[in-house]
Order: sequence, then C-alpha cells, then structure tokens
Amino acid sequence: MASKRPFTEEDFTCPVCCDIFSDPVLLRCGHSVCRDCIQQYWTTKGSRECPLCRQRSTKNPPVNLALKNLSLAFLNYQGTLEELCETHRERLSLFCVHDEDLMCVVCRESHQHRNHACRPVSEISEECKHQASHTENSIRKDFKHLHQLLYDEEKAMLAALRKEKNQKTQLMKNKIVKINEEILSLPKTIKELRDKLHSGDVQFLQVSHLFFFFSSILLSFKFCIILISNLQQNKNL
Repeated sequence: MASKRPFTEEDFTCPVCCDIFSDPVLLRCGHSVCRDCIQQYWTTKGSRECPLCRQRSTKNPPVNLALKNLSLAFLNYQGTLEELCETHRERLSLFCVHDEDLMCVVCRESHQHRNHACRPVSEISEECKHQASHTENSIRKDFKHLHQLLYDEEKAMLAALRKEKNQKTQLMKNKIVKINEEILSLPKTIKELRDKLHSGDVQFLQVSHLFFFFSSILLSFKFCIILISNLQQNKNL
C-alpha cells in the first residue's frame, strides 16, 4: 500500500499571489483562492472567472474554512521548524556576523563559530527591517520621480504635436486665402488672355506671363490638396 504524501508548501499556496493562503474562498469549480486576490483579479479581468480553469463563479464564494485552518497550522508548523537549530534542536536566537548565519547558543560554543562575533536575532531583524523600509521608501521616491519625468515628457510631446498641427492648419488657411484671391482675379485675367489670343504675335507675347500665372495657380491647388490630406490624416491619429 502506497504511503500518503506529506503536505508541502505548494498545497497551501494561492495560485494568484503565490503565497500561503489568507482567508481562502472556494470557487464553483473547486479551486481555492485568497479572497482579496480573487476580488482584485475579477476587477482587473472584468469577469468572475477562475484564474486557473476560467470557469465562471458566484459573486460571493464561501470561505474554505478547512483550507484556512490547515494553512494556519502549516504556517505555525513551518515557523517552529525555522526557529529551531537542525543540529541541536535549540532555538535560533543568535546571528553569526562572520558567517552571516543563524545559530543557537550551543552553536556559539562550537569549534565552527568559536571566537566569531554574534548578535541577537531580534537586533539584526530590527536593523534589516529598518534597512528594508528605507530601501522601499527610496524605490517609491525614485519611481514617483520617474513617473513624473515620463508624464512631463509625454505632455511636452503632445504639446509639440499640437503646435505642429496648428502651424500646418494656419499654413493651409493662408494658402487657401491666397488661392481665393487668385480665383477672384481669374475672370479678368481670362478676358485679357482671350482678347490677346486674337491679336498679333507681338501683343500675344506681351501677355505670355499669364501662362505662368495659370501654372502657379494649378500648383497652388495641388499644394492645398496635399495640405488638406495631411491634416485629415493627423486628425485620424
């Protein structure tokens, strides 16, 4: 008969936060997740589905009381194992500064740690917590500074794009005004050209500049069309 497998940390680990279960709830599919984890997951996902099998669940899943109690018992058991020296089964109350390792009072008198500087675990723990808090604050401060820099850069880029867009719009307006002025003068110019077409060669050559005038108007029309097309593309971005 096969022996039963002992419980491992994986049996009490939430699939979302990957930590030991805290207030686990039982989903309709049978999987268990921390209550805070599943609520946050559903908020982010936008639907009440299991993070493992994607099956939909009820809005307020019940507490998995058995798993909750087992998780607490596992934490207590794990904490007891971690606090005892594996060699002497004494409480790990000291920290060896030389070896950077935990030890018990018996270890301190052993040959391995003899003449090594040691400090109370509580003292070292307090210093580590203080250092961790300081590091966390530094990270938060740097992250906030970086976030502000990115925000300012984005704001500057958007302002530059708006400025460029306004400049192109104004350029197009000015060009349209000029084209309108040229269009208004077209009837008079066309009449002048029509009269000269029936005149002599010398008189006709005197108004040859009108052909260049019409050519410039045609180019202006094409330029205006290009500007309008570019403006429409910028609006769609």
